[in-house]
Amino acid sequence: MKISFFGAAEEVGRSCIMVTTKNSKILLDAGVKLGSDDQYPKITDEMLNEIDGIFISHAHLDHSGYLPHIMSAGYKNKVYATKPTMELIQVLLSDYMRLSKPSNVTKAGLERLVKSYHVLEYKQAFKFRDLTITFIPAGHILGSALIKVDDGEKSLIYTGDINIAKTRLFNGADLRNLSADTLITESTYGGDSDIFKPQAETVNSMVKSIRETIKAGGKVIIPSFAVGRAQEVLLILDDYMNSGMIPKVTIYVDGMINKAMRIHRHNVIYCKKELQSKILMSDYDPFKSDNFEIVEKKGTRTRIVNDDQSSIIVTTSGMITGGPIMFYLTKLASNSMNKMILVGYQAEGTMGRDLQEGAKEIEIDNKKIKIEMDVELYHLSAHADRHQLETIPEKISGLKRIFILHGEITKSTALKSAFSDRYETIIPKLEESFTI
Repeated sequence: MKISFFGAAEEVGRSCIMVTTKNSKILLDAGVKLGSDDQYPKITDEMLNEIDGIFISHAHLDHSGYLPHIMSAGYKNKVYATKPTMELIQVLLSDYMRLSKPSNVTKAGLERLVKSYHVLEYKQAFKFRDLTITFIPAGHILGSALIKVDDGEKSLIYTGDINIAKTRLFNGADLRNLSADTLITESTYGGDSDIFKPQAETVNSMVKSIRETIKAGGKVIIPSFAVGRAQEVLLILDDYMNSGMIPKVTIYVDGMINKAMRIHRHNVIYCKKELQSKILMSDYDPFKSDNFEIVEKKGTRTRIVNDDQSSIIVTTSGMITGGPIMFYLTKLASNSMNKMILVGYQAEGTMGRDLQEGAKEIEIDNKKIKIEMDVELYHLSAHADRHQLETIPEKISGLKRIFILHGEITKSTALKSAFSDRYETIIPKLEESFTI
């Protein structure tokens, strides 16, 4: 079995791994790296047309956003994923096409993608040529999966993005009864200091901060990924507002978040049982709360920013790389009564990272914007932290080697030090290949 890394090596973004056996060539993920300039996997179109199947761990664009290009380059085989992953990919790609307008994508390619999907269910071994492929709940976002690949002699487990901790939506990754020779793990939060506080503590601090801003008459802006983080944030805000811990103000939901909310509602069977019961056994549906107002017209945004009333705005994009958040920043960032709350990872080179690191001025559409509002970070992460990442190899029987990717090089290097005394541990470089 040969493993080739065409993205996410010594970086976060553009995940793309090729696995080659005697009779098969498959891709695990096909993502883009979003930033000031989008970057694509280092794989040629000639290689893409030799691929027998593409298996997607989850819908986020850094794992799925290269699919339109692959289809436009002539790929004619199937794309395999869970049902909610397929539905969420289409939502995210629609937004990506509109905002980034990638020149390497054709209408025919987009149409071919929709017809190429093949649903795989969790824990059901799928025979593919000389391989057996199994999707396992990863706990990251709706439909996310660990992917196990077995050729009868060698086997690997690819984490995609993984979360072990329980959230309001999911129970965390299912790491029971796993076995493999090789682990390919993400390292987004693999640094020595990447230890998250208990979520209850983080949420309580965030809620206190939101309450203070609202009572002072300000607005709270929460940029968020449309899929995963936004739903977690909205369920938290709804719970605390219903309990009286957050004053009753309008929670505006802007961007692609509402479409993703509908997909979560329709696929609630993939969520934790407590959430299923709440919806199925009562009249209350947290995905359709009366506390939410969906922003459906651009004119509504102008009303929101000009309104003297306090409010909470949950909007895309999560790393502030485009989308409605740019409008809100332009209008609200210079008012010290307002506050921005970051709730997830901010990649190097993004405006989100700049603001996280204390930037006092940003530029949007060639206009300089002063940052007078407070910017605070509360990790409501859908990723495993360092402690959780360290426990994953212990759950896999027969493990011999670990490839570490999907992390800034300092994070991957730090995580390697935790494994190298027990396993062969490798941080691959872009375009490197290994035979296992």
